[in-house]
Amino acid sequence: MDAPCGDGSLATQMSAAGLVVTGLDIESPALGAGFEFRRADLSAPLPIAAAAVDVVVSVEGIEHLERPFDFVRECNRVLPPNGLLILTTPNISSLRSRWRWFLTGFHHKAKYALDETAPSPLHHINMLSYHRLRYILHTNGFRIETATTNRIKPMSWLYALAVPLVAAVSRLGIARARKQEINPTISLDVWRVMMSPSLLFGELMIMIARKK
Repeated sequence: MDAPCGDGSLATQMSAAGLVVTGLDIESPALGAGFEFRRADLSAPLPIAAAAVDVVVSVEGIEHLERPFDFVRECNRVLPPNGLLILTTPNISSLRSRWRWFLTGFHHKAKYALDETAPSPLHHINMLSYHRLRYILHTNGFRIETATTNRIKPMSWLYALAVPLVAAVSRLGIARARKQEINPTISLDVWRVMMSPSLLFGELMIMIARKK
């Protein structure tokens, strides 16, 4: 299942590779060769039977949804045990995005105020940090196997000078947090991933999660 399938290019390529593909989106794709398309609001129940697909691919879609928790629950429903969810979203946990937020109040990949006079499914209405997306996945029947990125732009390495300070301050925050507020083991695991080059400097977050 490719959801959202956008213009259909990825679903077409997967179909050409011999996979049986169902593409879901709120609008019909420009390309539709070799795969089944079903119109769907991804914040609502999906028109797919339970355990009917082996893999769900969601490329830069979850940040457009009003109800990302509901979408992840539906992904869990349509997958069998051990099924895979491959999900990408803009990486607002990167130092570049954090710096933009500090200076302007807007994240990288969501640089301006949304046009509330013309709501659009293309709007980035739910930008997600790594730790929030992890929470959504881990509390809705998935376990993250891989957290990586698609690429690191050369200019992103300019922010490497801030890594020692970011690592020290964020680690201190974990150490000082009250145990009744956080799980120390989980917090350290999140911290380690967020200190990886992929999360510090990457353009996209790419998550591969397996249904429990």
